Amino acid sequence: MKKAEIVIVGGGPAGITAAVTARRHYPDKKVLLIRNAEKSIVPCGIPYMFGTLKDPTQNINPDSMLLSRGIDLIIDQVNSVDRKAKKVFLEKGEEITYEKLILATGSIPKPPEIPGINLDNVYLVKKEWKYLLNLRRAIETSEKIVIIGGGFVGVEIAEEIKIHHRKDVSIVEVLPYPLYNSFDETFCFEAAQELEAMGIKFYTDVKVERIIGTNGKVKEVELSDGTVLPADLVIVSIGVAPLVDLAKSIGLEIGPLGGVLADRTMTTSDPDIFVCGDCAEKFSFFNGRPVPVKLASVAATEARIAGANLYSKRRAILGTIGVFSSKIGKKVFAVAGLTERHAEEEGFEVIVGETSAPNRHPSVLPGVQDVHVMLIFDKHTETLLGGEVSGGESVAELINLISACLLHRMTATNMAAFQMGTHPMLTSSPGGYPLVVAAELAVVQKYS
Repeated sequence: MKKAEIVIVGGGPAGITAAVTARRHYPDKKVLLIRNAEKSIVPCGIPYMFGTLKDPTQNINPDSMLLSRGIDLIIDQVNSVDRKAKKVFLEKGEEITYEKLILATGSIPKPPEIPGINLDNVYLVKKEWKYLLNLRRAIETSEKIVIIGGGFVGVEIAEEIKIHHRKDVSIVEVLPYPLYNSFDETFCFEAAQELEAMGIKFYTDVKVERIIGTNGKVKEVELSDGTVLPADLVIVSIGVAPLVDLAKSIGLEIGPLGGVLADRTMTTSDPDIFVCGDCAEKFSFFNGRPVPVKLASVAATEARIAGANLYSKRRAILGTIGVFSSKIGKKVFAVAGLTERHAEEEGFEVIVGETSAPNRHPSVLPGVQDVHVMLIFDKHTETLLGGEVSGGESVAELINLISACLLHRMTATNMAAFQMGTHPMLTSSPGGYPLVVAAELAVVQKYS
């Protein structure tokens, strides 16, 4: 029988981060990570395995990340856990005792209930190495490709296929715009323009009625409005579900959205079992209600909290903000917190500040690109509720700044007095810095 004081089940971003954090905080404890996959894939890099990354192995987390820190690794399937005896039982017959257990089992794609979903050349976006290599080969040998789902992953895969393989690519989205779950209409429209400029077709406000095949292989996709799209390959990207079979089998409490319930220290209903990542239930930073956010950045945050709290409660999560960013065509799009539409749906009365400014000053400098900022505030308290940004690559870090403002519940007046560092070749001018101007416009709106 093998012994490890700290055992982590799962080898994705949450599992790896939890293991490294536990090692840092408790260097005298033996840390063991168990995963069932041969290779640990970087989830956010999956779309780029189909184009930008010429060698797919570049999208692998090297095991040296763990081994170099003295973290043990076992590749096997966890069959069961005996909570009373504190034992983990592996498929190959090994038994491991633990003091503290962290579940980071992740998520799996949600297969839609569509006739024809099991035809050949219909793929989900699974975090499985050999499966993704097969999908890559299918992309290379197909000409007409239909992507079901216009969220970040679907859009990023569409761009990779169009730019690097020059295929005929269509996106089917049940909502009015691609990315409509994440952005307000203005930003969705900008993203749609970028997709159209690349030659990607999209069909919105419509659902897939059925997938039609010949001799067991996909041939067409029929939409609810009667449109029929020819298809050699269909890629389904409509979200994921928490992978909680192990947690359920050992009697841990499950939340209303299907994730493992935990308190703010990431402790489950068993005080010696912690949870982090996509398998954990998420709660909104803004109202405490369950939210279906599945992000590697959130997983890493939860993992740092779980890993630090194993033997001493050292930190807590305040709720899930939700910070997204993506590059589509020539623009970066990013969002943190609530959009204007979502804030109003949650019952907030809002004031909004919106502005655009060049990312260089003067605007004739090379590399100039407009930065478009929208900030959403609670009308009564001026507290920031969310922000949306588009523009150049600096947008990816600007949204992280907005996330920090959200975390500290800054107000429009606070942000209008924000002190920033600027440089002609790196930022907008100090007089027109869009984050500050958008906040100022919101303040003016409140008192006008």
